[in-house]
Amino acid sequence: MSAEQNESRKRGKKYFLTPQQHAKRLRASKELAVGMQGILITCNMNQDKCTAEAFDLLGEYADKIYGPEKFEEDIQGGNGEEENPQEEDVEDALKKEVAHLRAADGVLERRFQALESGANNVVFIRTHNLETDRLVHHILSDLHATKKKKTRVILRMLPVTGTCYAFPDEIMKYLNTFLEPWFKMPNYATYQVAFKARNNSYNKRDDMIKAVAGLVGKMNPRNRVNLTHPDLTIILEVIRTVCCVSVVREYKRYKKYNLQEVVKTEGGEDEPPSKAEDDEKEAGKKREGDEKEAGDKQEDGEKEAAKKKEGGEMEVSTGEEGGEKEKEAATEQEGGEKEVVGGGDDDVEAGKPEEGCTTTKEAEAAEEEGASVSDTAAGGDDEKPPEEDMQEEAAKDENGIKVEGE
Repeated sequence: MSAEQNESRKRGKKYFLTPQQHAKRLRASKELAVGMQGILITCNMNQDKCTAEAFDLLGEYADKIYGPEKFEEDIQGGNGEEENPQEEDVEDALKKEVAHLRAADGVLERRFQALESGANNVVFIRTHNLETDRLVHHILSDLHATKKKKTRVILRMLPVTGTCYAFPDEIMKYLNTFLEPWFKMPNYATYQVAFKARNNSYNKRDDMIKAVAGLVGKMNPRNRVNLTHPDLTIILEVIRTVCCVSVVREYKRYKKYNLQEVVKTEGGEDEPPSKAEDDEKEAGKKREGDEKEAGDKQEDGEKEAAKKKEGGEMEVSTGEEGGEKEKEAATEQEGGEKEVVGGGDDDVEAGKPEEGCTTTKEAEAAEEEGASVSDTAAGGDDEKPPEEDMQEEAAKDENGIKVEGE
């Protein structure tokens, strides 16, 4: 019996895995784990589209910096083509077939590989033979300069240059070595700590920030905390049992490495406003809204008052016009009564005998006497005597004009 057959007989049950164990190992190979490097990407409720956009964006800029990607399976295929296919035996053919199958399953290292991060709306892109901090910084600087929006779903893109277990002791032990190139003597810089925990309750934000600040201060007393314009930013992203660590530059300038906000940034505003400025702007907006609302209410009140006043004036003017009309009517009526009364007085006065005027009885007697005289004197003549003319004038005078007799 050959040695391989003897070895196969010695294998126990632990060597052979159940389907559940195979699935668990396969799932573990596609998840974020300790010892990996890559890029942590946050999105907005669409992880599949986020992964597709990340591959396109990273591939575009990686080809500019590092050149086109060379696949390992292509290299192996090129070496096999140089040999004579007829000289290959069955064993070599099987080895090549296994290599292609492994490449199809993702066992062979590629430049970018998407893995499960362990949190919702978070995608981890594992990188191979790349400087992730340099690549991400180049992408953000280009987007900031061109103001060209190239993604719709991706929000933040954070480089991950180191990973460790997400326990406080393990994190501090790892950072003691990881932070030396930037903060250990003779190197020093101003810094801030950005901490975020997802699906993890072992680490408290304030405690971790204080511990990291104390560690950096021990490395070099010249290291200073600066929350407005820091030279470097220490990023700690905890997801379940893995802590992703990186040190980045211009974190504030590039809007906390947010691709959507970097494109919106105006040319002269490289630095984001501070918290006090944000609070002041919010207070100003609130104050402006309150003033506008008060002005609208005052304007509405003035309009209503003006309408009421106008309605009162119309009523008063209508009443005044009615009163004036009534006064005019009363005046006209009073004038008519006066005229009537005056006419009666005139008639009365006209009926009174005046001095030097003959009364009616006297006129009648004179008329009778004159009639006889005129008839006898005139005969057939048409002329009237002067006495008759005087009587006719006295009868016609209704306004009480004084008539003098002969």
